[in-house]
Formats: sequence, C-alpha cells, structure tokens
Amino acid sequence: MIIITSILGATLTFYVSESLKQGAVKASALLALIVGLFFYIFPELLNAYLTKNIPVVFIGASFIGMAAPKNHNNYRLLIIASILFSIVYINKSSFFNGYGGALGTLAFIALISALVLNYAFVSTSPFLKKILSIRKNVFKSKK
Repeated sequence: MIIITSILGATLTFYVSESLKQGAVKASALLALIVGLFFYIFPELLNAYLTKNIPVVFIGASFIGMAAPKNHNNYRLLIIASILFSIVYINKSSFFNGYGGALGTLAFIALISALVLNYAFVSTSPFLKKILSIRKNVFKSKK
C-alpha cells in the first residue's frame, strides 16, 4: 500500500503539474491537501499505521513529481524513483531523526538514484558514452 501510494503521489503530481499546467507547487499542495483531508476525515478507514503514513508518503513522493525532469514525460523514471523512495521510507531507521526536511532528502536521494540508473542502463545518453569512452581509454592495451 505504501509503494502504491508513493507511485500515485509522484505520477499524479507530475501529471497535474505538466499536463494540466498547474505548476509543480500548486499540484503538490492540492493533491497533498486532498489526501491529508481524506485521512483526517476518515481515520478509521485503514489501520493506524497506514492512516498515519499514507499522507506522509504521498507528500514525500509528490516532491519527486515536483522535481522530475520536465523535458520529457518519463513516467518509468517516476515509478522507479517512487519505488526507491517507498523502500527507503519503509526501512528508514532513526538516521533521519533530527534532520529537517527528511521527506525532501529521501525524495532527492530516490530521484537522483533513478536518474543515474536510467542514464546508466536505459539511456544512450552522452553520460553513458563518456563513461564507456573513459573505460575504453583506461583499459586499452599498451603496445
């Protein structure tokens, strides 16, 4: 349920921001308000853990949708980043206690990790070509 919430938070925020032309901040705030109010009004709908954590995860994942690259509609990237975000959120320890902006930090870590994975394994980007050329130069045989 947390992973699904994370995916919905990032993709819906990106969709409302880009496709409906509402802007990143307005899209995130509007969707977070709707989810937060829903669980405030219906606290008995799910168990206490989910009622407490779904709005928090949705808000954190909406940060991913806000900061996602705007030049291409890459929903696969958003889904990967959302899954990474939810996995880190579920398994977080007290490491982030005392840090302001823990949700933003987790969203940043997840989005940057997804971007690196995308460029390293999926994309034929200049980044990947540079890494491959460096590898070729480092490991070329000396005659």
